Amino acid sequence: MLDHTGIVVTDLAEARRFYHAIATALDLTTADNGEGSFVLGKSAGEPIPYLWIGSLIPSYWIEGSRPGINQTHFAFRAASEAMVRAFHEAGLAAGGRDHGAPGPREGVENYYGAFLLDPDGNNIEACYRGT
Repeated sequence: MLDHTGIVVTDLAEARRFYHAIATALDLTTADNGEGSFVLGKSAGEPIPYLWIGSLIPSYWIEGSRPGINQTHFAFRAASEAMVRAFHEAGLAAGGRDHGAPGPREGVENYYGAFLLDPDGNNIEACYRGT
């Protein structure tokens, strides 16, 4: 089970706009996490798991690391196909780039997903695993 993960972004305001838009479409929330970062998760009452998003340089980075050097992939669970479509629309409107329109995915039964690239080029997905 995921506890948390995080990504470093180049423009915190731009990232906040994008991630807040897709969080809202997925019935998730964003919250400030001090200067230079915010978190995306279920709620204050259910804070784990969460995604940390910030412009701060983590102490564990190796020399030569920078935002966007390694594309990251996150898949958020959606409650319906409509929620996947809302995620895609909200992300595009908030500065994301299309990387796979909403629809079923070949090779995976009962799977409906959509892919966006965030402002730093990370591959962000929402998926619904129907029955």
